Amino acid sequence: MKVKITPARAVGKITAPPSKSMAHRLLICAALAEGRSVIHGISTCEDVLATLDCMAALGIKAERVGDDCIVHGSKITSHAPGALLRCRESGSTLRFLLPVALISGRTVMLTGAKGLMQRPLSVYEELCSARSLLFVRDGESITVKGPLTSGEYSVVGNISSQFISGLLFALPCLQGDSRIRIIPPIESLSYINMTIAALAEFGIKCHWENDYTIYVPGNQSYIPRELTVEGDYSGAAFPAALNLFGGEVEISGLNPESIQGDRVYKKHFELLSSGVPTIHIGDCPDLGPILFAVAAAKCGGVFGGTKRLKIKESDRALAMASELRKFGTRVTVYEDKVVVYPADFHKPTEPLSAHNDHRIVMSLAVLLTLTGGEIEGAEAIAKSYPEFFNHLRALGVGVTEYDA
Repeated sequence: MKVKITPARAVGKITAPPSKSMAHRLLICAALAEGRSVIHGISTCEDVLATLDCMAALGIKAERVGDDCIVHGSKITSHAPGALLRCRESGSTLRFLLPVALISGRTVMLTGAKGLMQRPLSVYEELCSARSLLFVRDGESITVKGPLTSGEYSVVGNISSQFISGLLFALPCLQGDSRIRIIPPIESLSYINMTIAALAEFGIKCHWENDYTIYVPGNQSYIPRELTVEGDYSGAAFPAALNLFGGEVEISGLNPESIQGDRVYKKHFELLSSGVPTIHIGDCPDLGPILFAVAAAKCGGVFGGTKRLKIKESDRALAMASELRKFGTRVTVYEDKVVVYPADFHKPTEPLSAHNDHRIVMSLAVLLTLTGGEIEGAEAIAKSYPEFFNHLRALGVGVTEYDA
């Protein structure tokens, strides 16, 4: 799909999309809670639908009623044997559910898009090897078989916090207590704390013993709950960026007390508006594309902690560098740093590419409200924020979608 955006000053009110990060967590907890849970505010984004598909494959009944999801959870040991979990393009789904699949001792296959199957999984591969558990990866699927056992787990903290979260879902269900010892540095700490908060909502106890160790008591049971997914700061950053270019956009539905790490976008936007800042994004890598975009249209910026952008839906640093050059902006990408240089920012000289990445699409769309232009592959927004273009229209931005 192509989308054409006409320059406009965005004005109006929208509601932030629900947090897909928290939706994953609440749905998985509900699936592990024996009984009926109701989760309000479930998005139709592709990643959340992937988690629901996988829950169904495991034998968990989940009914969609509007934006609500009624989940009939069960003990993990009763989940379907020989299940095939189709994770689509969702890294969260894959990494969260793999340890859960290891609990029962039954063979489970996980598959997904080609790009997803190429993303790092060495943490789980090494974990399974050390415990003589089956872990077979053939490039198109991953086959695992437990049973996972309690004990001491050492996990590197700078690849993805999702590995730690995946263990946090599974370890409370095991006989015996466990500890997750995280090898520093820890990046995306806020996402680990989001998982701990979601577990607490369902009656699961675990806590930080020190800066790098999480203690997880075993023999616990998830308790069914009725909860609402809070608004997503990560998604809200895109329409909020329109205010940096003369817009008057009001975004409701965001919890001011949220522990989401991406709420820091407000601070970073202020820095980008007042000079050429140096910003570390190791704890908020999903903000990388929109921060680069804002820097391109403002005064530039230096961004550290960018190494993990290589293992997202695209190599986000290189993808944004390629697209921002079409606006006349010079971008240099280093191993763990990106520099955006002030330049003669202008209308793109050719159509922009989505690089099959939802955050690239939305970042470029924000810039096109200044210059106008087209994005090819814009359907990628369905992964996290399918309402995005409708929200732009509601704010007075001209958006035309048509088949490529």
